[in-house]
Amino acid sequence: MLGLTLKLPVWQAPMAGISTPELTAAASNAGVLGNIGAGYLSGEQTEEFVQRVKRLTKAPFGINLFVPEKVQADLKQVETAHQLLAPYRRELGMEEDESGMPAAPSAFNEQLTIVLQEKVKVCSFTFGLPPEEVIEQLKANGTVTVGTATTVDEAIACERAGIDAVVVQGSEAGGHRGAFQQPESMIGLMSLLPQAVQEVSIPVIAAGGVMNGKGVAAALCLGASAAQLGTAFLVTEESGAHPLHKEAILSANEKDIVLTKAFSGKTARGVSNRFIKEMQKREHALLPYPLQHVLTSGIRKQAGRLDEKEFMSLWSGQSPRLGKRQTVDELVIHIAKETEEALLAANATMQNMKRSNH
Repeated sequence: MLGLTLKLPVWQAPMAGISTPELTAAASNAGVLGNIGAGYLSGEQTEEFVQRVKRLTKAPFGINLFVPEKVQADLKQVETAHQLLAPYRRELGMEEDESGMPAAPSAFNEQLTIVLQEKVKVCSFTFGLPPEEVIEQLKANGTVTVGTATTVDEAIACERAGIDAVVVQGSEAGGHRGAFQQPESMIGLMSLLPQAVQEVSIPVIAAGGVMNGKGVAAALCLGASAAQLGTAFLVTEESGAHPLHKEAILSANEKDIVLTKAFSGKTARGVSNRFIKEMQKREHALLPYPLQHVLTSGIRKQAGRLDEKEFMSLWSGQSPRLGKRQTVDELVIHIAKETEEALLAANATMQNMKRSNH
């Protein structure tokens, strides 16, 4: 598929802020597609990251870029948002934030230059579609382009834009989803996937709540060309997630996983904590993404330093019970075995039904 020689039709999800070169390379070396979550990196950091991955693997890997979004907020909104966060800053021993309007510069153009320069095999996009000339540039450079969609209409828009493949994200997915059309949709993967496969002719990669080989097998049966797993890789040894983040997922159940705008101003799914609960009734006063994300950045970093998980963004998909402490290699071996077993079992069931009907 797409000229990628993978041992298994699985992609490691690009997770901005959690990606490490070791995670991306380990995934690619294990025979799946490793991906860099470059959303919050500068151009210089992106170049260094890509080069480090190249030193660790000769296998193909991908990179994910955030398409810049137009965002507006007035000073009164910013002042209110600062006031909401002030008690948390004090509790964490931080100075008062007097920075005024948060700046959220995009490194998209610099990152694109790096992708072209380093000839990264796969480039995916979240939160929108890049300009037509960008898609053409990447294709001319031999880079596979991938869109992200949370509805069938978004998947169709990706195909019409000339994108090579599309990741369809069900509402079960952890963290931020790649919605770019309004209103935001919460369609589950089992409903979204077969409808998207029916309506587009480009390869569809299934994402959202897939944690093991049974989930991969189900995605393939519903017409996906591959499955993309995030949370399953987030809890591996090579992941850059905070140890408390991994522990929160591994000790959570499906009822602990909630949707929130508290940390970033954009709907994201993660393990519930005090910050999310207390901010729930105040979400109308939050700044839009990425301004709220910038505003809470210091709080999240300080919480990480102090091992205070009640103030950290603990992103997770809806299937935390299926997470396991293991290396990337161990995870991929288990996925391969479970996928084969699940597909064989489904086939055996069909054969038995045929025999019993004769």
